[in-house]
Amino acid sequence: MDAYDKGSDARQGLGRDGREGPPGPDDAAEQTGGSDGTEEASAPGETGETGKTGEPVEVPEAREVPEAPSGPRAGVAALSPRYQVGAVAALVAVAVAVCAHIGLVFLHVAPSNTLTKEHGSAVDEWVFPEFEQNWKLFAPNPLQQNVAVQVRAEVGTADGGIRTTGWYDLSAEDGRAIDGNPLPSHTVQNELRRAWDFFVSSHDSEDRPVGLRGSLSETYLRRIALLRLDRNGAAGPGGVVERVQYRSRTTNVEPPPWSGEKVSDRPTYRELPWWSVTPERDDGNRDDGNRKDGARKDAGEGGAA
Repeated sequence: MDAYDKGSDARQGLGRDGREGPPGPDDAAEQTGGSDGTEEASAPGETGETGKTGEPVEVPEAREVPEAPSGPRAGVAALSPRYQVGAVAALVAVAVAVCAHIGLVFLHVAPSNTLTKEHGSAVDEWVFPEFEQNWKLFAPNPLQQNVAVQVRAEVGTADGGIRTTGWYDLSAEDGRAIDGNPLPSHTVQNELRRAWDFFVSSHDSEDRPVGLRGSLSETYLRRIALLRLDRNGAAGPGGVVERVQYRSRTTNVEPPPWSGEKVSDRPTYRELPWWSVTPERDDGNRDDGNRKDGARKDAGEGGAA
């Protein structure tokens, strides 16, 4: 047959560019072995599959991707079970202690109730002196005055004279130490204030001590005065502090404008007698005064007789 034969067995002629056209169905059957051939194409994915060159192509098997290792454990999870139990027990103990402390402080500042009447001593033992609170819940009469404690001294100079210092405002010194300090010490906040309250509560209106606590409060204030005067260099070069004197300056807290309350803005002073540096000298002076009073009484009785 030539190129001009027609039918399914006719060969394809050359194309316009002189190349042989695509093979027909019979040619494709001859290349693959025909429809009656014994060779069959392998299924895709089998090892017998052949590529374009006729060589077998192996398909790689799917492999499992290993999981990325997790990071190291931190915190309590990194501990062994035994130490985890210990850490949990410690946290529970701290939580219980904090709750108990808050409860006791609440009872301390709360108004008198059944619990405080029955367990008041236990509450005071826990709160005083480290956790003392200077306020009360629902206080009916809160403090409405500012009390400043001041001190001065009589100084024996090196040439034998006596010099009286000016007033040192000890409360103002404590205020300056507290202002701007996020963690002021307990001493700066409460030492002077508690000492003055102790003195006022243990003395009568004539500044005479009531019982042993009155004498103890005087000794306490005397020591504070000597420490503060020495810190301020009140004695000067070659000087010695011989006596000290306290006074308080009380001013009313200005009420808010909406209250309409009127209070005096003039300060009031309470001036204590002079105290010697050593209590024995004060006691001796008191004994001498008592003897003189007794002698006067005896002389009066003798004259009357």
